[in-house]
Amino acid sequence: MREALLKFPGRTVLSGWAWLVLGIALVLALPVVAVVWRATAWRDPGRYWAGYTFRKVAVVAQTLNPLWRFTVSGEVPTDPRRPYMVVANHESFVDILLIAHLPFEMKWLAKSDFFGYPVVGWLMRMAGDIRLVRSDKGSREKVLEQMADRLSHRVAVMVFPEGTRSASGTLGEFRDGAFRVALDAGVPVLPLAVIGTRDALVKHDWRFGTSHAEVRVLAPINPDPTMDAAALRDHTRSVIAAALEELRAERADRPS
Repeated sequence: MREALLKFPGRTVLSGWAWLVLGIALVLALPVVAVVWRATAWRDPGRYWAGYTFRKVAVVAQTLNPLWRFTVSGEVPTDPRRPYMVVANHESFVDILLIAHLPFEMKWLAKSDFFGYPVVGWLMRMAGDIRLVRSDKGSREKVLEQMADRLSHRVAVMVFPEGTRSASGTLGEFRDGAFRVALDAGVPVLPLAVIGTRDALVKHDWRFGTSHAEVRVLAPINPDPTMDAAALRDHTRSVIAAALEELRAERADRPS
């Protein structure tokens, strides 16, 4: 079945359908998110519900994409308003759609390009996502302030601490920023391990691939007063690296 889906024109047709579904879902979400944003703005300064509504686009898109199967595993937090600094390894653009399946809202740190796209950018602004201008050195301090602001309103923040997608699939080095904010705000770090998304969007190809992608929610890491940002960063990275090895081993043991 997998081979049949990947053959031309099967994968091309299914990928065209999946992109169309994603586009339609985004357009239909725009007025809904706008209504939620305006209706809740006075009592929801963290824009929790506007963002929560926006993320459901990812659930719709994956459900209607026959090439993908997504799984959430691990220790999912029971309190959706407990603020966490959520961090994950970064394999693909599809990581965003997979992680959006977690049943609580997070404000995403994203490069400024996304905010310039019609519809997507408007939705991200209404959701209260955090804009990073990489060419502007002053933008980084503003980003850290905005991350702290979202946490103070009892909303989690989602960061890829590698800074960019891994070209090789090897876990890259983590940057300090998210861990500095977590320590200053006194909030736990929530590590995620992501696997399988690299197959979902084939490199240098607009067509999707078949994939069973999984996000595993790991145990929260509570800030230790004796830790600095570098120590918290390195500990978190080692936890995610170990979880990825475990996930790879589990997949290797599964029958093909």
